[in-house]
Amino acid sequence: QVQLVESGGGQVQPGGSLRLSCVASGRRFSIDVMGWYRRAPGLERELVANIGSGGNTEYALSARGRFTISRDNAKNTVYLQMNGLKPEDTAVYYCAAEGRSWSDDDVPSVWRLWGQGTQVTVSS
Repeated sequence: QVQLVESGGGQVQPGGSLRLSCVASGRRFSIDVMGWYRRAPGLERELVANIGSGGNTEYALSARGRFTISRDNAKNTVYLQMNGLKPEDTAVYYCAAEGRSWSDDDVPSVWRLWGQGTQVTVSS
């Protein structure tokens, strides 16, 4: 069973930076897409950025030019570098991953998983 564990959230002043990390762990799996979503109070969860296994990226308009997503395939880890943070970036940030696993008898299964979420608060 694959699990995602996030780290790196916290409180920062406007204009500050944070780096989120998310590591996937488990047996016999590969990951196609990894990404970050966020849910602000009273709003729906929205995409922030995602990255494919080949490094192709997609960003929300609100994230372009300020946030950078990257991944280390050898470590099954995705990062989100957030610069120029604004109060409206305050939200719970969730890591997401799509991939596949193989059972001991080589039966494949595909999955989409979410991390537990990490709080990012931008406030003076």
